[in-house]
Amino acid sequence: MSFRTVVIKERAKLDLKLNYLVCRNDKEIKVFIPEISELILESTGISLTCALISELVKNNVKIVFCDQKNNPESEVLPYYGNYHSAKRLKDQMAWSDDVKAVVWSEIIKNKIHQQAKLLKELKLTKESDMLACYKNQVEINDRTNREGHSAKVYFNALFGLDFSRREDKSQNSALNYGYAILLSCFNREIVKCGYLTQLGIWHKNEFNDFNLASDFMEPFRVLIDRIVVNLNDEDDFRTQILKIFDFQVKIKGKSFYFENAISLYCKSLFDYLNNFGKGEISFYEI
Repeated sequence: MSFRTVVIKERAKLDLKLNYLVCRNDKEIKVFIPEISELILESTGISLTCALISELVKNNVKIVFCDQKNNPESEVLPYYGNYHSAKRLKDQMAWSDDVKAVVWSEIIKNKIHQQAKLLKELKLTKESDMLACYKNQVEINDRTNREGHSAKVYFNALFGLDFSRREDKSQNSALNYGYAILLSCFNREIVKCGYLTQLGIWHKNEFNDFNLASDFMEPFRVLIDRIVVNLNDEDDFRTQILKIFDFQVKIKGKSFYFENAISLYCKSLFDYLNNFGKGEISFYEI
């Protein structure tokens, strides 16, 4: 099972040798490719061979390219992430609108639940209680937009009343970086399971290639928020956020590493959608 997240931060040359990723700069480092789950290239001075890219894709390794500011900018997805891709696509096209509406409602409920828990941990009891009320008011397909109301209360409580997600602030830079890494993890899992990232259950933007990942990742955003709100001025937010891959959460009382939890959660969502609402969605707990 792949478990390593490899981050290259400086100018380097990457190539393939005997199923190993070989990184050459001041020294040479080798990493066994089947152990890699994600390769993050933070420098625009990195070069890599087509042979290496091909082998990484065959092993379902997510390759994330960053821009000059070290923010995730694009990624590589395989055309064929699963031997049953044709069947999975047929299943995905057949998902019931009613079941998708229920799934989206449950995702939003859990997202607000996780937000309320974080606020409670931070001793923001009033705002936490407000979110708990919003969670109980979520209707099918979140018709009354409890998610939007919760987000305003939540971010203002975390970062102050003058905070806006649209502004160029340090917190937003860290959140955007973390959410991009999170989106990448979900894209990898969705493709690995043989489904299309473009076909979402709620997100349906024709210019978004990652609608389904945008749907599924919502409750996990709070894990990124938890890191960002605890950052100190001297912290490198990229380094701190990447520690999420060593983070453990609980599902049904058992502890799982971050990426394994994503796998279990996505599988439960696919099972629920494919079985017309039968079963249980495996949401995480801290």
